[in-house]
Amino acid sequence: MKHRYLKNVSTLRMDSNKCTGCGMCLEVCPHHVFVMSKGKSIIEDKDRCIECGACVKNCPLKVLEVKPGVGCAAAIIKGWLTGTEPSCDCSDGSCC
Repeated sequence: MKHRYLKNVSTLRMDSNKCTGCGMCLEVCPHHVFVMSKGKSIIEDKDRCIECGACVKNCPLKVLEVKPGVGCAAAIIKGWLTGTEPSCDCSDGSCC
């Protein structure tokens, strides 16, 4: 079973047109967000992304971007309760 998180909160973005199909994102993604299609990687289900940043750090062409930590469930819930933007204080990249 592939887990899904909250709908439409992930900041994951990809320029599949620039992808060469190396497959690194598929290899490092712990939640199987990506699949290969016509020799290029594409985002299959963005709602599975936990924003760990592994795909971004391992993409040799830098066609991926994500704001690590924004999708953390605790941060989203805190944002709902306080009326603020979700943040798990990962701005320095130390927690992801």
